[in-house]
Amino acid sequence: MDFERPHHPDIKEEMWNEVDKIIIEHQGQPGSIIAVLRKSQNVVGYLPVPLMDYISLGLNLPSSSVYGVASFYSLFSMEPKGKHTIKVCTGTACYVKGIKEVINRISNKYNMPEGCTSADRCFSLESVRCLGACGLAPVMVIGEDVYGAVKSDTVLDIIEKYE
Repeated sequence: MDFERPHHPDIKEEMWNEVDKIIIEHQGQPGSIIAVLRKSQNVVGYLPVPLMDYISLGLNLPSSSVYGVASFYSLFSMEPKGKHTIKVCTGTACYVKGIKEVINRISNKYNMPEGCTSADRCFSLESVRCLGACGLAPVMVIGEDVYGAVKSDTVLDIIEKYE
């Protein structure tokens, strides 16, 4: 790229090189902003403002357009995410069967409220309305792994496997 890369503690040189490749691959392609943001988020882990500004320069778009797309779609995150995302179902079946106690146990152990990431960025905790596995309630998903009949007294044993 012809312009200076901003300094950001979470973005290493090799990440910037990957982002450059992504931008170059999509330059001049109308409607490519979503693909560039998605691929860049996969490289960095999230979309900090300096990265979005860099993308806007590379694609010759106003930074407000890039930020607007990133803030509109829920698949994009402007906050750092953990290496492992823990999704807990808060739908009716899971709620009735004790998911709130499971969430409290996770939150207390990792000092991580719902919607947040642990200080070491190992985990992010997200509550979702339904995971489509009501028969297994209460349900939790870590990455691609589904756990049913999760209990508050055993949930930390499950999570420790991912530390």
